[in-house]
Amino acid sequence: MQELGRLSMLLDIMNNGRLDTCFQPILELRSGRTVGHEVLNRPPRSPQFPSTEEFYDFAGRTPQMLRFEQYCRRISLSRYVERTAEAEGSSTSLVFVNVHPGVLNDPRHRSGESLALLKELGLAPERVVFELTERQAVQDYVQFEKVLSHYREQGFRIAVDDAGSGYNSLKTLVYLKPEFIKLDKSLIRGIHHCVEQQELLELIREYAERSRTSVIAEGIETAAELLFLQAAGVDWGQGYALGRPADRPVEGEFPAWARQAAVRGGYKHVSSDR
Repeated sequence: MQELGRLSMLLDIMNNGRLDTCFQPILELRSGRTVGHEVLNRPPRSPQFPSTEEFYDFAGRTPQMLRFEQYCRRISLSRYVERTAEAEGSSTSLVFVNVHPGVLNDPRHRSGESLALLKELGLAPERVVFELTERQAVQDYVQFEKVLSHYREQGFRIAVDDAGSGYNSLKTLVYLKPEFIKLDKSLIRGIHHCVEQQELLELIREYAERSRTSVIAEGIETAAELLFLQAAGVDWGQGYALGRPADRPVEGEFPAWARQAAVRGGYKHVSSDR
């Protein structure tokens, strides 16, 4: 009965457009320039889904997964275009859209649907990044890499989300060769005083540099985290310290304490409660 109740709620959300959409800025950590936004779709609060994670875990294992993913992709991109126009955003900034890996490889998924949607919206595929979460495991890496090559030929780019959060991280990066590596917030939290996290960051950053991949640190919330990542040479960042999710794709910015902390090309430590 619980599963039926959740399925009924999922169908109601899709049929009545009840997902809320917000946008979180992604900044270049060297300059503070906003380079893109991640689109976040959140379900309404309900007894069936006490948290957003539970909602997406359920949606990803139901027969409605393909339909739900197509619905999410359409509202993500259409709301981004609509609300970017309202915000007078940059025509070159990137839009990161979360995608379940199983959908791209699903035989029911018709080739060209994404391009047709972008043409309808007037959005260039080069601005769209498909963000694949590592928690939704890829079973056949060789076949999936071929699928991604098809999307890349159309102009899309690929990001691997949650890197550093599971044992498949390095295998995922090697086989899928993403243009962007998004570091999981569990790796970023408190990284300024954890040697093991710092060593893993350096390993991923060195690999990214050799493979011409950009690294994005997620979940940056404190001064100490931000300043350490800047000094470590991480390319881009995302988190509450740089900009909270908003109903429009607004520009993010460095907090005042980060702008004031630069010291001769490096950064001094600034307490996170400042």
